[in-house]
Amino acid sequence: MSRPLLALGFRPFYLLASVFAAVAILLWLASLTGRLHFGAYLPGMFWHSHEMLFGYIVAVIAGFLFTAVRNWTGLPTPIGLALGGVAALWLLARVLLVSGPSSLAVFLDVAFLPVVAIAIARPILRSRNKRNYKVIGILVAASLLHLLFHLALGGQLPGWLSRASLFASIDLVVVLFALVGGRVIPAFTRNAVAGSNPRHESWLEVVAFGSLLLIVLVSLVGDAITLAAWIPASLFVVAAVAHLLRLALWQPLLTLGNPLLWMMPVAYSWLPVALMLRALSTAAVVAPGAWIHALTMGALSSLMMAMMMRSTLGHTGRNLVASPTDMAAFTVLQVAALIRVVASSSDSYQALVILSGVAWVLAFALFMSRYLPMLVRPRVDGKPG
Repeated sequence: MSRPLLALGFRPFYLLASVFAAVAILLWLASLTGRLHFGAYLPGMFWHSHEMLFGYIVAVIAGFLFTAVRNWTGLPTPIGLALGGVAALWLLARVLLVSGPSSLAVFLDVAFLPVVAIAIARPILRSRNKRNYKVIGILVAASLLHLLFHLALGGQLPGWLSRASLFASIDLVVVLFALVGGRVIPAFTRNAVAGSNPRHESWLEVVAFGSLLLIVLVSLVGDAITLAAWIPASLFVVAAVAHLLRLALWQPLLTLGNPLLWMMPVAYSWLPVALMLRALSTAAVVAPGAWIHALTMGALSSLMMAMMMRSTLGHTGRNLVASPTDMAAFTVLQVAALIRVVASSSDSYQALVILSGVAWVLAFALFMSRYLPMLVRPRVDGKPG
């Protein structure tokens, strides 16, 4: 790798994540249509679910945190050979989970999140940056859930825990999504839109995050404890309303004149939609795949793409202005998510899934066409990073 690529955490991980996002979906479509068969350890759907979360999404999180924690604390995070080593750990785990041996693949895969957690914990703890202790806690919890997933899949723990820990991991990432979204969306709006006054209400923050944490718990123990359907359904509705109100307080309509800005509230708006779809799925009104993809493709991936665009522009010394390519990539991603949500309850399931996958790949191809050159070249202003 060239030196600019290892100058700051966002560079290798945004590149790896965006390339992998496209490649992994192409492989998944090949598997879905019977043109490709994966190994016995993570076959088919398990590979797709695991790799989109612990491959693609976790890579974006690592790149974001390695960059943001340096800004939050004023202390270094991995760069150079250390950063290259962490990136290589992630990449090798992805390859070995397909090629084997599975034992080494699992070891490397499970090791990645703790390595990231340690790398960001050191500057956060040294600087007594107490506001971000919760970020360390989320990564530690995600590391434990990831370990549970592999132990259950390998037979060392009850099999139901593999599915439960995977869903709980997704829900835990949503907690981080809401935490970061609640910081950046109001802050960016306040800084960019004259006269705006986005705000938080303490009681609403308690309800919003309390409901998300309870959802993590319900996901983890849901298969072991029988709950009346109205209990999780009510929880999902409460969470949906809380996050819709939370978004409304950030004055999202004031961002409409700034595409790089409005992408983030659009992404966040997928969260209450996904939670309402999840409530409906408990009554079998919609298929579970609808809320899962509204959450992962709609909410998580949309915010990640918007954040990757903004942070890459800012940290490479460029103006924070969305290009036509940015607009196209983000819009095609929304189309991909919408099609995938509809596909879950459609008689044309496979055709729509393929169409959604093609749109997803196109979105990330557009993203890479614009940002890959920025990620591998030095800052245009000559500064380090």
